[in-house]
Amino acid sequence: MRFSPGLAKLTGVLALTLLAGCSGTFRTDYAEEVSPAQSAGWRLSSVEVTAPRSLTVSEAEVFIPRADIVWREDPSTGNRYEQVERIMKTAITQGAQGLKGSRPVTVQATMTRFHAMTFKAETQAPGGVHDVEFDLQVKDARTGAVLFGPEHVEASFPAMTGARMARARVAGQSQKSQITAHVAQTIRGLLGLGPDARQTFSGIGG
Repeated sequence: MRFSPGLAKLTGVLALTLLAGCSGTFRTDYAEEVSPAQSAGWRLSSVEVTAPRSLTVSEAEVFIPRADIVWREDPSTGNRYEQVERIMKTAITQGAQGLKGSRPVTVQATMTRFHAMTFKAETQAPGGVHDVEFDLQVKDARTGAVLFGPEHVEASFPAMTGARMARARVAGQSQKSQITAHVAQTIRGLLGLGPDARQTFSGIGG
């Protein structure tokens, strides 16, 4: 079946209208941060990340799937929960590696949302959001005593799309590298190891 240019244009307009209806306000945010004086005494022992199997997963190749976990860059034959756990463990470890005090701590994160971009959205949408959220706490690695949290962390940020993301990929970036870098930056700020990364922005997301 052949589509007329007019129909293709109309389809594009309808898609943009749909996306506009899904726009909203997103944040990199948390209510409480660790004081540098406190975190100076901590040493990173381990990072534990859990993506509860109660979170919903979507493989639909649409602009904005309705699900808690949306991830495409790892093989679809793999376990999306485990893929998210690995990405987040790497990111949080990078963010917390500046903890070099004497008290060993475990950083634990429980995912509540990991909504990245589908390839359809990455290549065709005018904009988007990587919506990453989790509950975080820090425990004494020896005793299990809670030293901080639980604290809900929103580590969402604007996603690159279209030609801009295509250029980023040529330069060696990916959704995974961008998400990892932003979550690490958020963790550094939360733990008093770096600048405050909190921000509020408008974007197109689910």
